[in-house]
Amino acid sequence: MTPHVVPDPQAGAAVKAADRAHVFHSWSAQGLIDPLAVAGAEGSYFWDYDGNRYLDFTSGLVYTNIGYQHPRVVAAIQEQAAKLTTFAPAFAIDVRSEAARLIAERTPGDLDKIFFTNGGAEAVENAVRMARLHTGRHKVLSAFRSYHGATSTAINLTGDPRRWASDTGSAGVVRFWAPFLYRSPFYATTEEQECERALAHLEDTIAFEGPATIAAIILETVPGTAGIMTPPPGYLAGVRAICDKYGIVFVLDEVMAGFGRTGKWFAAEHFDVVPDLITFAKGVNSGYVPLGGVAISAEIAATFDKRPYPGGLTYSGHPLACAAAVATIQVMEDEKVVEHAARIGETVLGPGLRELAERHPSVGEVRGMGAFWALDLVRNKETREPLVPYNATGEANAPMAAFGAAARKHGLWPFINMNRTHAVPACNVSEAEAKEGLAALDAALSVADEHTA
Repeated sequence: MTPHVVPDPQAGAAVKAADRAHVFHSWSAQGLIDPLAVAGAEGSYFWDYDGNRYLDFTSGLVYTNIGYQHPRVVAAIQEQAAKLTTFAPAFAIDVRSEAARLIAERTPGDLDKIFFTNGGAEAVENAVRMARLHTGRHKVLSAFRSYHGATSTAINLTGDPRRWASDTGSAGVVRFWAPFLYRSPFYATTEEQECERALAHLEDTIAFEGPATIAAIILETVPGTAGIMTPPPGYLAGVRAICDKYGIVFVLDEVMAGFGRTGKWFAAEHFDVVPDLITFAKGVNSGYVPLGGVAISAEIAATFDKRPYPGGLTYSGHPLACAAAVATIQVMEDEKVVEHAARIGETVLGPGLRELAERHPSVGEVRGMGAFWALDLVRNKETREPLVPYNATGEANAPMAAFGAAARKHGLWPFINMNRTHAVPACNVSEAEAKEGLAALDAALSVADEHTA
């Protein structure tokens, strides 16, 4: 249970004032935002200085997989700080080695070498660099509906509109359509058709771009921010076969989907596929200290046995971050968090969300697995017209803004992106908490229903 929340509006006002005076926020018009001043967090909840408590159905930015302030992870960070707070990455450090071992044990196949970064975007940057150096090629293929980070190469690989302002065309980035049956770019009516046509489209793209120019294909195993579109059976295996056919490195981005989020340690396990590189971050240590990385296959690692890898980071494998990762993985094992995420998705979140879809005309589709779900909100279920236009802002986004305000009024902090709301609580969310979230969504969707036709 979270502690009793004692309101302190004066302290909250001071925090807000300092923020507005000095903090420059990401993805925001600075003069148009009003960030909530957060007083504390524990488990699946956080609260503000006015005494309002929220059930967090965003898991921060889909990273607090074991919830906020888990005591074992907090203690591990404290213990590591007392022992060795930081050390340069060129040295062998016990906690760094242990974090790498624990991660490698859980990756599929022979992805047994770990390159540590500070987050997911840097992981993508380095995975792409490794693929280009390994193959001697320069092009990288990525999907339109995707997000891979905000650093130079990662933002250009990204498919969503956040890339537009920085889209100076990172050399060699080529985009293609990945499968998404609900809004199929291939006019498919079944999963089998969507899979077959998406693979044919990808191979055509490779043919016209020139197979000998393509270093890598990067895909989110289950796309996250773009809408949690679970790939149809056979698709990822088909991409793996295409990569093998043309000597292309297959990169799976598991920054959001990894470490229990889908009910498996890595989402690739659902599809029985082994990529050449996996990028990870977020859930590896529940975001308690920034950490990301690349899990590397034996073949690609061997490329750099005698040839120096031209990349590195001052804080690669930071001891505090690695201590948090070791503790988080141990907690997830001991408390069976991965199994719990699978079970809560199968028995509570999935059925509960589908029941909401039956009753609310604003819900066009429910999709997901584990603690990783999305509701596609529409104006009309028959036409599937999105509740708000693509990349809507201002008045055009009013229906989603109203939905979000209603959710918060009912004690739920929602994840909203374009015409979707995602249900992505902590992977160890309790059944009672999950049902509390579903009830709040039920109330908020009644507001969205008012904008349907």
